[in-house]
Amino acid sequence: MRFSKTLLAVALATVGMVAVAADKVTVQLKWVPQAQFAGYYVAAAKGYYKDAGLDVTIKPGGPDIAPTQVIAGKQADIVVDWMPSALAAREAGVPLVNVAQVFNQSGLMLTCKKASGVSSPKDFKGKTLGVWYGGNEYPFLNWMSKLGYKPGTDIKILKQGFNVDPLLQNQASCISTMIYNEYWQVVDAGVKEKDLVTFFYEKEGVATLEDGLYVLEENLKDPAFVAKMGKFLKATLKGWNDAVKDPEGAAKAVVAADTTGSASVKVQKRQMENVAKLITNAGSPKIGYLEPAAYERTVKVLLAGGSDPVIKKDPGKAAYSHAIWDAAQK
Repeated sequence: MRFSKTLLAVALATVGMVAVAADKVTVQLKWVPQAQFAGYYVAAAKGYYKDAGLDVTIKPGGPDIAPTQVIAGKQADIVVDWMPSALAAREAGVPLVNVAQVFNQSGLMLTCKKASGVSSPKDFKGKTLGVWYGGNEYPFLNWMSKLGYKPGTDIKILKQGFNVDPLLQNQASCISTMIYNEYWQVVDAGVKEKDLVTFFYEKEGVATLEDGLYVLEENLKDPAFVAKMGKFLKATLKGWNDAVKDPEGAAKAVVAADTTGSASVKVQKRQMENVAKLITNAGSPKIGYLEPAAYERTVKVLLAGGSDPVIKKDPGKAAYSHAIWDAAQK
């Protein structure tokens, strides 16, 4: 009898282990570990994913990593990307669907030296402008088309690396920067803010949505996938709310996750404070919700690219879904 009870106990323990086996989720980030992705790192550090029964792998990005290619190759369940890149990929045959929109404001800007003679967009003509490629060029090209500037004729494009050297070395009049990152690299390099002119895409009326979460359309047909990703999103948004409230704590989580050892708490805290400005609905029930009107504005901007628009057809409502966001509310 004692032997039978032992077998029963082992059997029950085994069943228990199976029942609590964590669901695996892989998320591909758009760039290297930094406060731009603090919500994911905070959620992991505080055990929110583990508490949700998830085993989450956070894959950092880099200059040679395109999230759209990673998910197309089935190497991630969900990716962080900008909407221009995602919609361009969708039109090219990768059926991406936006399932959550963490940043509801754009942090993209052109930063110029006043000494270059640029004080307004009309001064771009004849100038060299630094532009990120790899999917980040779409908002810029659309803006130039709106202004009536033809690259190679009216303006010269310098394919900018992910640094600020072209501005510091006077190789370009203006460069691409994010308000939470490269802009401050320029300042940290010794250029005074009073000597800079900035143009926010948001204020110029050409902003597009950044840092959304995307999955492959086919996976949304699987209720189990939707439920799993709902748990992932719920834990992630909890991490983002914490990060906005506690920039220093978020910075420490980012630094702890950076295996290169190059990140500093001071820099990441400042970055997080600026990232927080782009999540204006943090702490509200609407965090992470893609507003259809914001989606439609982005599509309109991307279609208005003159002879060479970012996308040629309106993808309609098929390019976004609230199914996972709704599941995260449960």
